[in-house]
Amino acid sequence: MANISILGAGSWGTALAVLLHKNGHNVTIWSIVNEEVEMLKTEREHKDKLPGTKIPEEIYITNNLEESILGKEIMVLAVPSPFTRSTAQIMKPFVAEGQVIVNVAKGIEESSLKTLSEIIEEEIPQAEVAVLSGPSHAEEVGKELPTTCVVGTKKKETAQMLQQVFTSDVFRVYTSPDVLGIELGGALKNVIALAAGIADGLGYGDNTKAALITRGIAEISRLGIAMGGKKETLNGLTGIGDLIVTCASIHSRNRKAGYLIGQGKSMDEAMKEVKMIVEGVYSAKAAIALAKKYNVDLPIIEQVNLVLFENKSAEAAVKELMLRDMKMEHNNLPWEE
Repeated sequence: MANISILGAGSWGTALAVLLHKNGHNVTIWSIVNEEVEMLKTEREHKDKLPGTKIPEEIYITNNLEESILGKEIMVLAVPSPFTRSTAQIMKPFVAEGQVIVNVAKGIEESSLKTLSEIIEEEIPQAEVAVLSGPSHAEEVGKELPTTCVVGTKKKETAQMLQQVFTSDVFRVYTSPDVLGIELGGALKNVIALAAGIADGLGYGDNTKAALITRGIAEISRLGIAMGGKKETLNGLTGIGDLIVTCASIHSRNRKAGYLIGQGKSMDEAMKEVKMIVEGVYSAKAAIALAKKYNVDLPIIEQVNLVLFENKSAEAAVKELMLRDMKMEHNNLPWEE
């Protein structure tokens, strides 16, 4: 049994808190929002973000960050990606040498082009940082539907420890040393999911969705491998697996935002209607900057940026993708002589 704090009381943080409690651990939930803390204490349910998942009375809920960190073997950082750095900064004074921080958000910081684990390591160098990612909508984890994720760390022993902590009969966890590949897959798939949602909003069909998913993983893999991620990771749960679920699911906030944009709403209007952080919007510009840095072609992600930030019509973006120069699907396959 471990003492674990969940820092961030959104849908994913709440679902993981309930999962870890059911696994037999002592769990604390922290939120910086006082109104949210009081609501969770009173209702024992996040009615806005995770309705239907009850929070057991044994889970302690607080807005005191210091008591959420001191004496905890594991801290699960579950704040939205734009707030990772600011949260890490206020955590730093209370984190002891070697305490484990498991980041479960997905994104790339636009200003620095750093992954979220790199940000945490920069701000809290005394911590040991891990990531947990995969095709895992909070709504389904909260309902105890079978789910599989990957935990990535630099140390094998830490990965195996976290695997034991999180695994249950409905939540299976694999381990991996490829932290970078895991994070890039998780961040970039959100941008492709925006494209998939836009296609849905335009009324396109299954053919379009399949093409976006397939060519989307090709883009993610090109950039991920160029940056040092592993092909196996990007072909696995935290690459293509997470991409499929985020492009196809009714739970996906990125797909929903894209759908609204495809129907004619602006980016700001779509984000307001979703009512949660749409992390693909924050990763889209960073992905294009990384593509330029590593000289990688990302046509889908480029068009998403033009739609989001340059007022390009969704229809024109799709047409440009369809009319690009004709190419081989895989350049490394030889023809018969």
